[in-house]
Amino acid sequence: MKNDIITRFTSYVKVDTQSNEENPSCPSTPGQLTLAHALVKELQSIGMEEVTIDDNGYVMATLPSNTDKDVPTIGFLAHIDTATDFTGKNVKPQLVENYDGRDVTLSEELEIILSPNEFPSLKNYEGHTLITTDGTTLLGADNKAGIAEIMTAMDYLIQNPEIKHGKIRVAFTPDEEIGRGPHKFDVDAFNAQFAYTVDGGPLGELEYESFNAASAKIKIKGTNIHPGTAKGKMVNSAKIAMEFHNLLPAAEAPEHTEGYEGFYHLLSFQGDVEETKLSYIIRDFDRQKFNDRKEYISQIIKQLKEKYGQKRIQLELQDQYFNMKEKIEPVKEIVDIAHEAMEKIGIKPKISPIRGGTDGSQLSYMGLPTPNIFTGGENFHGKYEFISVDNMMLATKVIVEIASRFEGKAK
Repeated sequence: MKNDIITRFTSYVKVDTQSNEENPSCPSTPGQLTLAHALVKELQSIGMEEVTIDDNGYVMATLPSNTDKDVPTIGFLAHIDTATDFTGKNVKPQLVENYDGRDVTLSEELEIILSPNEFPSLKNYEGHTLITTDGTTLLGADNKAGIAEIMTAMDYLIQNPEIKHGKIRVAFTPDEEIGRGPHKFDVDAFNAQFAYTVDGGPLGELEYESFNAASAKIKIKGTNIHPGTAKGKMVNSAKIAMEFHNLLPAAEAPEHTEGYEGFYHLLSFQGDVEETKLSYIIRDFDRQKFNDRKEYISQIIKQLKEKYGQKRIQLELQDQYFNMKEKIEPVKEIVDIAHEAMEKIGIKPKISPIRGGTDGSQLSYMGLPTPNIFTGGENFHGKYEFISVDNMMLATKVIVEIASRFEGKAK
């Protein structure tokens, strides 16, 4: 299993599948289709059935039931794209065997070090086989680790038919990192009662609560006049943008929040005197507090319009996804089964809210309750990203155990 996971994962991460928020097409980048078609061939080669890919790059496949029991159809999902935060081009994964707990040199030339002094959790991985970046790209464990784990689990179940299970559906989806993963996902065609995204972080993560999420895009028009004759004429759009940002509560930002605390996050600020654009994300677990945050931004914009003119400022406020807890709690037995599966193979489950979202956040509201389980990776979306192969193997075993436990509970 170990060699299979390493081979699969390292081959996947070498394909550039970084999504692109500026492109409205689906998938938003051609590399996602490249990997999707390769996954189709691999699914067929290991013996999966009903393998399909649609024009939008959604891959689906079936592992038929091998039991006479009436078992719910379950699904496992992972996303093909990687984050927009850091480049995913020319990924060169590095294997660190039997990690010794000390600094790992990612790039000697660039003096980039993965150090337990900066990332204390590294100490948890002494003796593990790690896969890291070379310091110039992200790794792509989010979420190609999930793809490798699902693929290896299906292969294992096919090779070990004595493990009884119901019908299993798998899906690999595009554009999760830009919030569009489920937008063209055909829940009816997937035809599962429950599913799990394999899209979490460190060992034991089990999540069924996510943020409520929205985006806010603000465009401010200024008037640029020669500074020597600007009195009473110039309107500096960048200064209005700064004024807007300073009206947001400074402590309610990602760098100051944790747990169930929500935030406003400035993603980008681009502009000059003539025009400035700001992009924010808004997050909160509580639906009322989430709505209050959106209303607060709207009120600030209203005040600034009254001050500087109605046509100078535009706000585009858009919901992205909602807290999946509302849809999963009524069928919480699917969380319990994952909890039991982890305990069965010696993992201590860590149930905590996702300070983010997965495809499951949207899928749960589309009629497919979908909690999230760990992959084994850490430091996602940047050059210090790494993953434990040992924990990838455990994630694979959890998938197998979940499938088996659904069959064991069936009548």
